[in-house]
Amino acid sequence: MTPAPTIAHQRILRNTARILTVFFREHPCELFFAPTDVVLDTINIVQPDLFVVCDPDKITDANIQGAPDLIVEIASPSTKLMDKRDKKALYEKFGVKEYAIFYPDDALIERFRMEGGKFEGPDVFNWDESWISFAFPDLEISLWEIFGKGAPAR
Repeated sequence: MTPAPTIAHQRILRNTARILTVFFREHPCELFFAPTDVVLDTINIVQPDLFVVCDPDKITDANIQGAPDLIVEIASPSTKLMDKRDKKALYEKFGVKEYAIFYPDDALIERFRMEGGKFEGPDVFNWDESWISFAFPDLEISLWEIFGKGAPAR
């Protein structure tokens, strides 16, 4: 049996989901969480930690058919390499517009953005910065809220 995600992972997931839920109330997109299947093709089925789908035709009663617009994975020591190499290559191949990897132990994120059919980046954001989404330019997230830290002194 695979161990459950850590408490830090779950807190980051909860904090991110709370912020994105509020943001996407005013946008024609829908937020989903693992364990929801994302069927990229007949052999590539993934369950990202958190993802956003804007095309309602991709949403079925059973799963998501096709690439989400935004995917967030929360890395752990055992998934870090797979998130950074394997999943990144897969998400790039299927045209995910933005892919962010959150690193709880380092309190930072790496963000890859689709440009001309390839991922550019990573853009790296520390916990005391804000992440402005590439796929949703009016989405700005204070990362100290995601990582459960106090606002940085300015």
